Amino acid sequence: MGSTTLVFGGAGQLGQCLQHVAKERNLSGLVFLPEAQANILNTETLQAVFAEYRPAYVINCAAYTAVDKAEDEVDLARKVNCDGAENLARLCGEFGPTLLHISTDFVFAGTGNQPLQETDETAPISVYGLTKLEGEQVIPGHTERYFILRTSWLYSEYANNFVKTMLRFGKERDEMRVIWDQLGTPTYAIDLAGVLLHIIETGSTAYGLYHYSNEGVTSWYDFAVAIFELGGLPTRTVPIRTAEYPTKATRPAFSVMDKTKVKTTLGVTIPHWRESLVVCMGRL
Repeated sequence: MGSTTLVFGGAGQLGQCLQHVAKERNLSGLVFLPEAQANILNTETLQAVFAEYRPAYVINCAAYTAVDKAEDEVDLARKVNCDGAENLARLCGEFGPTLLHISTDFVFAGTGNQPLQETDETAPISVYGLTKLEGEQVIPGHTERYFILRTSWLYSEYANNFVKTMLRFGKERDEMRVIWDQLGTPTYAIDLAGVLLHIIETGSTAYGLYHYSNEGVTSWYDFAVAIFELGGLPTRTVPIRTAEYPTKATRPAFSVMDKTKVKTTLGVTIPHWRESLVVCMGRL
């Protein structure tokens, strides 16, 4: 087994952030595999890729993340989020690398008001959340060497995300109506990428399930207000309830995650969401 890290879904938001951070830290040995080259549903191709690279680590950034569309495309969402994760886990069990897998706050119902711990009961309320939970659950059956990181409200200067959407709308519109009764924590994908690479750099064997987002709590409305403010946009932001903006999939109303485990076990320091937003806006 070499010192190679294979990144599946390398062309997506988190994949691009991993490329950025790896370059910043002068890390070599990361191989970014776009879907066209290594589709996680194609077991033959995967087998060949594992045999060729003999990786020490595998990072799975590939996922079906179209939350509303998933309600109609159940089979496809399940194939990517569950079967794809299982395919990688099986090969990790066979070839021996450590699997780093990304999951989501959507595995929770979001009906509570206390920060969510890794041990809290899961109860997804959307197809996306359900298929991501199924993906988490199939991994331990194939390998013991895994880290699953649940994250939330991912954004960065790469790909499509809430921050970039708000900036675009903010330039086009005088007023934005944004939901205020869903609470969570934005996560700068560059920070998440940093944690994934920290696990690899430190050679941690504290395998298991972790929660990672930035620090603090906010609503989508307050997040939007901060984006317009930092972007110097005069857009008026109007708070609305979830009920006023019906979507196909139901979102968790409260998905603030407790990060005690990731901080104490892996020794990471986590910036406040606004601090990271300032960094991202500076780069945009």
